[in-house]
Amino acid sequence: MYSGKFIVVEGLEGAGKSSAIKVIESFLTRNGKPFINTREPGGTPLAEKLRELVIQTSEEFLTSEAELMMMYASRVQLIHNVIKPHLEKGTWVIGDRHDLSSQAYQGGGRQLSTQLLQTLRAAVLGDFRPDLTLYMDIEPSIGLSRARGRGELDRIEQEDVSFFERTRARYLEIAKQDDSIITINAEHDMSTVHQNILNQLEQWFEHKC
Repeated sequence: MYSGKFIVVEGLEGAGKSSAIKVIESFLTRNGKPFINTREPGGTPLAEKLRELVIQTSEEFLTSEAELMMMYASRVQLIHNVIKPHLEKGTWVIGDRHDLSSQAYQGGGRQLSTQLLQTLRAAVLGDFRPDLTLYMDIEPSIGLSRARGRGELDRIEQEDVSFFERTRARYLEIAKQDDSIITINAEHDMSTVHQNILNQLEQWFEHKC
């Protein structure tokens, strides 16, 4: 049992993860909880190098299996070198993506086998899980439109809409089966979305902390 808590924000491109993270930061600050931010893939010098390999377009075709392995290599570096040490000290960790992304993107979008994903997760993560995950749910075409407005899309963001439809379907499927995952409708106006996030955080904090 760690003295800090691990809160993760998940969602498709354009779902508003960055603004959701700011709401969490403000909430933790008001409640006197020290925190750090992490992102996946990335978060350590080595993991950031793996991130570049994953998101940048290359002349060499990147297989779905290699993509998955790099995600987990990055993740295990981040967990052991950053997340767990901070949780042990009582620092809360806000994660921009975690293992649920692999289940949704590589499992749903890439259609890799559930058995492969479960085996990797068990081997790499064991029983380590976020204390709370906020899944920002958005229809893919809306999210991609928002993402394009931010600028050039990375390698994964350039996938066709059917990829993101499969990814979203897997997100929703897993969220229904896990009561530590809270689904937030990210298609509302920003003030409504932020208020919904705050309401969920307050309820969770009251009962779990």
